[in-house]
Amino acid sequence: MTKRIVVDPITRIEGHLRIEVIVDENNVITDAFSSSTLFRGLETIIKGRDPRDAGFIAQRICGVCTFSHYKAGIAAVEDALGIKIPFNAQMVRSLMNISLFLHDHVVHFYTLHGLDWCDITSALKADPAKASKEAFKYTKTPTCTGEDELRAVQKRVGDFVKQGALGPFQNAYWGHKTYHFTPEQNLIVLSHYLKLLEIQREIAKMMAIFGAKQPHPQSLTVGGITSVMDILDPTRLAEWSSKFDRVSEFIHNAYYADVVMAARVFNKEPSVLKGCNLKNFISHAEMQIGADEYLFSSGIVLNGDLSKVLDIDEELIKEEVTSSWYKYENTTEAALHPYDGQTTPEYTGFKDGQSYGPDGKMVDSKLIDMKGKYSWIKSPRYNDMPMEVGPLATIVVGLAAKNPYITPVATKFLKDSGLPVEALFSTLGRTAARCIEAVVICEHGKKAFNALVENLKSDTATCAPYVIDKNKEYKGRYIGNVPRGMLSHWVRIENGVVKNYQAVVPSTWNAGPRDHKGQKGPYETSLIGTKIANLTQPLEIVRTIHSFDPCIACSVHMMDTKGNALGEYKIQPNFARI
Repeated sequence: MTKRIVVDPITRIEGHLRIEVIVDENNVITDAFSSSTLFRGLETIIKGRDPRDAGFIAQRICGVCTFSHYKAGIAAVEDALGIKIPFNAQMVRSLMNISLFLHDHVVHFYTLHGLDWCDITSALKADPAKASKEAFKYTKTPTCTGEDELRAVQKRVGDFVKQGALGPFQNAYWGHKTYHFTPEQNLIVLSHYLKLLEIQREIAKMMAIFGAKQPHPQSLTVGGITSVMDILDPTRLAEWSSKFDRVSEFIHNAYYADVVMAARVFNKEPSVLKGCNLKNFISHAEMQIGADEYLFSSGIVLNGDLSKVLDIDEELIKEEVTSSWYKYENTTEAALHPYDGQTTPEYTGFKDGQSYGPDGKMVDSKLIDMKGKYSWIKSPRYNDMPMEVGPLATIVVGLAAKNPYITPVATKFLKDSGLPVEALFSTLGRTAARCIEAVVICEHGKKAFNALVENLKSDTATCAPYVIDKNKEYKGRYIGNVPRGMLSHWVRIENGVVKNYQAVVPSTWNAGPRDHKGQKGPYETSLIGTKIANLTQPLEIVRTIHSFDPCIACSVHMMDTKGNALGEYKIQPNFARI
């Protein structure tokens, strides 16, 4: 007998995401549906505005990915106007981008995803002396794992428990059979989890040095940057460099070490060796470190074939709304290119039904319409194919392209973890890929810093001149990679204002619902075939979805252009939340 499991909301992500799955009599997932319950529409706010405002408005898409959308909005307008920004501006934007990536990746692993691997309650039973020795198995210079440090961490968390609360560690599936770390290994990760709170603050300062503040930096402008005095001040440059070194040390000796440990310990856990049934990947060049030199490669890998990488044809990027709560007007096309994209809502709601409840009994629920529209996320496609984007795509494309920066780090990780390259195509591999990406940045990101310092000796230009002719029509785009994968912003300009604006974001690529051919998106495909140990504690679902680092606020947005009511949509609560 099949059962319907609803996980709503998926927590420890940015935004609101609901996952519904069908499991068979053996608790194996046979079908899956990804649904977001917020309305998308921020692009409409940008329409009719001065194009120079686009980046500032777009960065409000999300409170995590602020710089990503800020830069994308600014760069899309620059592309439309044919602006070539000065080299100094290119490098400053890259330093800010480095700060964003490092912040996002470490926060994802520990704050958002780490508790899918680490059993906090088990750490309270650990022997700090044994744990301290254990840490040396994964790095020669472990950080925050001295016996006294670990004992203090254990006491700190233990005090929470004595008070009858676990604070930020509450409401997890502690004791789940797919947790495999020993108490000592759990204590190591817990120590790094707490240390990250300090490191996270330092990375935020890295962004603020050149961005004025974090989140929502303010120093980018169409044509270049405005943080002129900061880049001409040696103390500000040195401050960024020293913080980069400190963060790099944590990433090498805590983050990388913990992911290697997880790879060794979980290498026989079926639920983490699955999670990548769709093996089509698309990634774009990103992380500039010099003139026309980038750490990440552009390309497409199909069916997991690492023997070749295909070029990206931007004309083949389209979005459709067959299973999304939108409609396309005045067209018979199932999918539209972003330059011609529309954001017109068509909400059809939920249906009455039954799902498996937290007490193990079937209960009445409001469920998605499996045969109709069921998400506020659109369905991006490349040449009519669903594609996965994100760090795993970055690493897969990098390996296929024999990228000189990615290949050595990925190869070393596989050697250190004892995993075959095929293991990358999994939940475990997706989690590891994010760490590999961070290490690549740590090992080579300083090249951007050094290039900036060297260029400033003979060139202090930070902004390019330009004009906007109101009698001309322009169109342009930004396309690149951000922490969660390939991002593109597309703009049309007429009469000196924005005529149309569309953002195709990473979590739209990954979380989008079925298309007109019935093809599932990466989230949905990733869950098929996963066996759930305990239907009332679906950790396997949460762990797999978390490995994508969902940012649903990016893929769906609230909308109100001038304070007017644009529509009212009643979202039914789910009475069978797990």
